[in-house]
Amino acid sequence: MEKKKTTNIMIVGVGGQGTLLASRILGNTVINEGYDVKVSEVHGMSQRGGSVVTYVKFGEAVYSPVIEKGEADIILAFESLEAYRALPYLKKGGRMIANVQQMNPMPVITGAAEYPADIHEKLAERIDLISVPAAELAKEAGSLKAVNVVLIGVMARFTDIAYDKWIETIKKTVPPKFLEINLKAFDLGYHQEGETGSGLSAQRD
Repeated sequence: MEKKKTTNIMIVGVGGQGTLLASRILGNTVINEGYDVKVSEVHGMSQRGGSVVTYVKFGEAVYSPVIEKGEADIILAFESLEAYRALPYLKKGGRMIANVQQMNPMPVITGAAEYPADIHEKLAERIDLISVPAAELAKEAGSLKAVNVVLIGVMARFTDIAYDKWIETIKKTVPPKFLEINLKAFDLGYHQEGETGSGLSAQRD
């Protein structure tokens, strides 16, 4: 990441998945690296399944907190359908990191709609996609609630910020009683190879 270049990261998920904590870890880490940071959170309409979108923009100087369609360098998706919905915001050549977990929105629960099939397969045909079994890794870490930190761990290895810097931020951001679980979740995510589309490697560049 170059400080003169603004990096746009969009975090999408469903209410209760911990998107705010993820954005705090990301924001605090890049602030500590000397970047100017803008964070903005948007709660979607309830009929869209309680969608939550967070924009994190950082660089030498950032003037707007909003990410427009086609501007996101990275989309971090906590849920499969939210990943699909966010696709128009990914820039050409951008990367999406998406949890394979599915959480049915209200129209699916009521039977008014069906959950789209093969979302990750369809996305992988179009973009650089890393599919992550984040719920499984979070459970391995000790809590399903740690999905957010697992995904931050996956994303972190595609930055030029050292592993120890992320760990330092997590220690300062996460409450002590949840720290051990979240540190393990981050580590599992960081070392998760994942699956990619577009024939690109999921290993850190």
